[in-house]
Parts: sequence; C-alpha cells; structure tokens
Amino acid sequence: MADPSRMTPLELRSALSLSSVFGMRMLGLFLVLPVFALEAARFPGGDDPARVGLAMGIYGLTQALLQLPLGMASDRWGRKRVIVAGLLVFALGSAMAMAATSLAGLTLGRAVQGAGAVSAAVTALLADQTRDVVRTKAMTLVGVSIGAVFAFSLMAAPWLNQFVGLSGLFALTAVMALLGIAVVLKFTPPEAPRPTARHAAGLSQVLAHAQLMRLNLGVFILHAVQLAMWVAIPGLLVQAGLVKELHWQVYLPTVLASFFVLRMTLYPLERRGYLRAVFLLAVALIAGVQLVFLWTAGQPLGVLALAVLLFVFFCGFNILESCQPSMASRLASSRVRGTALGVLNTLQSLGFFLGGALGGWLLRTQGVSGLFLACAALMLLWLVVAWPMRAPALHDSSPEACVVESGAAR
Repeated sequence: MADPSRMTPLELRSALSLSSVFGMRMLGLFLVLPVFALEAARFPGGDDPARVGLAMGIYGLTQALLQLPLGMASDRWGRKRVIVAGLLVFALGSAMAMAATSLAGLTLGRAVQGAGAVSAAVTALLADQTRDVVRTKAMTLVGVSIGAVFAFSLMAAPWLNQFVGLSGLFALTAVMALLGIAVVLKFTPPEAPRPTARHAAGLSQVLAHAQLMRLNLGVFILHAVQLAMWVAIPGLLVQAGLVKELHWQVYLPTVLASFFVLRMTLYPLERRGYLRAVFLLAVALIAGVQLVFLWTAGQPLGVLALAVLLFVFFCGFNILESCQPSMASRLASSRVRGTALGVLNTLQSLGFFLGGALGGWLLRTQGVSGLFLACAALMLLWLVVAWPMRAPALHDSSPEACVVESGAAR
C-alpha cells in the first residue's frame, strides 16, 4: 500500500512549480535589497535617508493593503487568474523602477511592485492541490525556495550590481515575474472549478474564527520580531569582529542547518500527532533567543555565540513559517481559503513594515536592551495566546475537510 505521507506526482508538480514561482518573485526582490540604499543615494533626492527608507519599505505597505483583496478575489475568480494578474503588476512596477530617473519614480515603482501581492493566492492554490498529510511539507518547499534565493542574493547582488547596476537588477526582477507567469500557465496543474455560489460571509467567518485569529496574531508578531531583530543583528556581528561583507558566512550555514533540523523533526512529529507541541516549542525557542539577547545586552558576544543563537532562531522560525499557512489552509475550506490566507499574509506584511519601523525607533531611543525586551515580550505574549490552540486534524484523502465556522474551536 502506498505511503499516504508521500506526495503524489501531481502534488509534487504543484509544490515544485508554485515554490519556483515564489522563488523567482522573491529573487527579484532580494537581489535589489543588499544594494538598494547605496544605489538609491545617487538619485536626485537620495541624500535624504528617510526618503530612501520610504522607497525601500513602501513595497511592504502596498503589499499589506492588497493581500486580502487579492486573496478574496482568488476565492471568487480563481487562483491562477489572480496570480497571473498580480505577477503582471509586479513586472510593471519593476519596469517603472528600472526606468526611474528620480527617487520619486523609484518609490512609485516599488509601490506598484508591492501591489502585485500574490502570496495568498499562491499558497491557497498550493493548499487546494495538496492533501492535509503532505501540506506542511509542500509549504516548506516554498520556505526553502525563499531561503535559498535569499542566501544566493546576499552573495550575488553586489557582483551583479557591478555589471548591470540597479536598473539592470530591476530588469531582471521583471524577467523573473514573467517567467513565473509561464510556470503557472504551463507547469502548475489545473485548478478545480470555483464554487458557483457566492460566499459573502467569508471574511466575517475568518475574523470570527478563534484558531485562525491566533495564527494571524502569531504571524504578525513573528515577522515584526524578525525585522526588529535584524535592525540590531548586523551591528552585533560587526562588534564581534565580522565585517559586513562576510555576514553571509554566518547567515548561510545557520539557515541551511536549520532546514535540516526542520526536515528531521517537523514532518515525523506532525504525522505522530505532536504538531501542537512542536509549534509551541518553536515559539518558546524564539522567545528564549530574545531573552538571551536581552540578558547579554551590553556584553560582547563572539561570532560563534551569535551564530548559535541565530541557528536556534532559524530552527523556530522555519518551523513556524511552515506550520502557519498549512494550519490556516486546513482550518479554512477551499471556498474561503484565499480569504483566510489573505488575512494571514496581510498581517505578515504589516509585521514586516511595523517591525522594521519600530525596531529602528527602539534601537535609537532605548538601545539594544529595549529592542530585545520588546521582542521578548511579544514572543511571550504569543506563547500565552497560542497555548490553548489545537492542531487541525489530518485527512489523508480530502484537502477540503476543514470548514470555517464562526464559533468553531474557540
């Protein structure tokens, strides 16, 4: 008898094609980030750090505003239509940024890029096309693709920038978006027909579902803490004696090693019914990392100690990144799955935006100790809120077994 925990050929095809779409889209974004601030300073108006920061961060704001509407649109008009339209908008924004001759034009291009917010539609389509028992594994492939292109971008961006400049990197971003459209149309399996009946109460049901709202709060806190941490982490590595050009030597091995831990722990424990315990342990690990940083604030930490702390952080982070969209997709039926994942991705984007902004403010006004005190408090709050959660049941044959009900699982 076939092992039900193994992906079928169609499930594997869906996971690989959609994770490659995520990867190509994120590669375009990540290639720009390591050089954006330095290159943007050469534009008229680029001598204002606040305007440069706005040009860099406005992508996250427009993405946060449109994740939910596009997720809801995918419930009504189909996932692939929304994904293709979003990638076209993303390519348009990349072309606008490529052609920009001022910081205002660059900011506008970044804002249009963010308007192509397809994360909810992509994860909803992947959830539609996979069974519960393999969904976390499928979602992890998306996370692995993002982690891989992030590591690649840290090494490749400075080198590519020497040859093609910032405009060339934006051109490559547009090409990546168009390749993503080709993958969706040619390689991703066909999606199931959408229900003919409209489901106007979808958003209200999602917002009234206690389990989903715990996940939504969690994804907001997770990404706010991640961005706030990274306001301070580069400085700590420099203080430890590692020049910024070599920071990837810490990031890359810790990320890759954490993926190995993810593979060895999450999937077998989930199949044995320990998903709740693994989830809560991951939250506790990240909270513990923040407490260690708080305890050692003002004390010099070596590169090895920082690498160990980052490894523990990434172990918890990758587990939660894989669990949360998988659990949300299992708690929501396919009829409102795009809406549920739209809310999740909206809170994720808001976490990115506010984490970066508030992290910088806390570091400037309260120092490293104030920053990590806030991060630790947020993670402990999440642990308390998440404690009553129950992991959704696994269903071998039906990917649509869990239906959102407003009073369920409180």
